[in-house]
Amino acid sequence: MSSEEIPLKPVGKEDIRKLESALITMALFSKETFEELQNPHGRLTWVDSLYTAAAALAREKAGMSLSQIAEELGVTEATLRRHLKGETKAGQLILRAYEKLSKEGFKIELSISTPLTDRLTKLEDKMNKVRELLRQALDELSAV
Repeated sequence: MSSEEIPLKPVGKEDIRKLESALITMALFSKETFEELQNPHGRLTWVDSLYTAAAALAREKAGMSLSQIAEELGVTEATLRRHLKGETKAGQLILRAYEKLSKEGFKIELSISTPLTDRLTKLEDKMNKVRELLRQALDELSAV
């Protein structure tokens, strides 16, 4: 999906879908979203909020009224307002994704370092040290 294919002011359902998809994708690959998704308790509601914020913004950019968007998405106008004003974390991420999309085009950054990946790297290092110590111990035992 190139940035020329993603309409910043959608006209019609297909354009709305393209903008919505780009916003969700860009937001999902942000470091903040990745960190938020590490929490298993709020994971499903978080992804749902991200979708709602992206869907609302894409439809707003297409010129739909808040009441039309609320009816189509099945959420309250108050919820939509909070997302569109950036009063929710999901709304903030989607607004940033839209701003980035309008300035830089469709880009995804995949270099995400998290406490989990850092821990896995440290554990891998420890396992390699243990393997080396075991190999040395086996060599010493076989020499006896």
